[in-house]
Amino acid sequence: MKEKSIYRIKGKVQNYDWGGESYIPNLVSQEIKENETYAEYWLGAHLKAPSSIITANEEISLDKFVENNPIENLGKTVDSNFGKLPYLFKVLDVKKMLSIQVHPSIEAAIIGYEKENELGISLTAKNRNYKDKNHKPELMVALSDFWLLHGFLEASKLIKNLTDTPELNFLLDTFKNEGYLGLYKKVMEYTQNEVNNVLKPLIDRIYPKYLNNEFEKSTPEYWSAKSLVNKDSEDIDRGIFSIYFFNILNVSKGEAVFQDAGVPHAYLQGLNMELMANSDNVLRGGLTSKHIDVEELIKNTKFEETIPEVLNGNKNLANGETVFKTKAKDFELSKIELSKDIINNSTSSSIEILIALEGEATIINNDETLTINKGESVLIKANTNYTVKTSTKVEIYKASVPKIE
Repeated sequence: MKEKSIYRIKGKVQNYDWGGESYIPNLVSQEIKENETYAEYWLGAHLKAPSSIITANEEISLDKFVENNPIENLGKTVDSNFGKLPYLFKVLDVKKMLSIQVHPSIEAAIIGYEKENELGISLTAKNRNYKDKNHKPELMVALSDFWLLHGFLEASKLIKNLTDTPELNFLLDTFKNEGYLGLYKKVMEYTQNEVNNVLKPLIDRIYPKYLNNEFEKSTPEYWSAKSLVNKDSEDIDRGIFSIYFFNILNVSKGEAVFQDAGVPHAYLQGLNMELMANSDNVLRGGLTSKHIDVEELIKNTKFEETIPEVLNGNKNLANGETVFKTKAKDFELSKIELSKDIINNSTSSSIEILIALEGEATIINNDETLTINKGESVLIKANTNYTVKTSTKVEIYKASVPKIE
């Protein structure tokens, strides 16, 4: 019997405390539980939460599915270059801000992973930085109005923030004399008492104004004050410094932002699709209670100004597909928007995962036909010619691997 090329796939919901209450369960038809938060929906083969492939006889985890026949499933080139599914695909609902984070390069990840193994730090330990030997570039596409921190401000803008904020004026000389590294190192190496002493006057000044709705979301005062909501600790988070140092970026639905290794960033609010290398390596810099390893963070951060690049993708009107190109070799993200008059014809170069966010579609490969509705996902094996069409309208996001030249 001929092997199928198209399968239904079910992801895993992650219930982190920063997530929303309803978007993800409503999307994937999961029961909503009281006092539960739904932060991420994972589609991939990451060992922490592998997706399930639904075959005629059973459900099998995606990592096992790939292992059973890697060349056929991944394609020969992807198997020889990566040896596994190289990406992880997610839906995110960001209600509370996430940690400031930096992702390492592959070279740094290998060194860090082996060093922590030698030190006997468990993979599940809260002070573990490197969970694997991989880098973690990532691309997000906004599904709603979305806010994030992304890289260091241009020097003139950073100087303006420090000048306009009386409580931070004293840092001007540090930045002018020692640059981004000197400035960041200084505040990240403060003791908690020093952080409290510097930031308490700032918080005392801005928090009442925040409660009175006096700040725009584009200001560091808004997000600094918001980070204090429902905090049960007297200690002030050192991540507040970074809100004054980094770009505060607002993107609209359909716009994308790429986070490369070394670029500090933090998701603040909104819904997005996210596609990344298959890794869980994160070095954190505050805004949550998670472990901060200042030495490793500084070692892996790019201390340079970042002029944010918002990607709108390359649109092909003929087949309804918009491709968001990046430098990443591990993944490629695209959006497929079809009406009954537009048909999408594609050939998969490796495993592709498609999720419908709106409407319904039929996916056809020769004698195979599979229909997906809102919130449902399919997996398409490598080297498969297939057609996507709809009798109404559909919005689909697709994860794939770019062709390796």
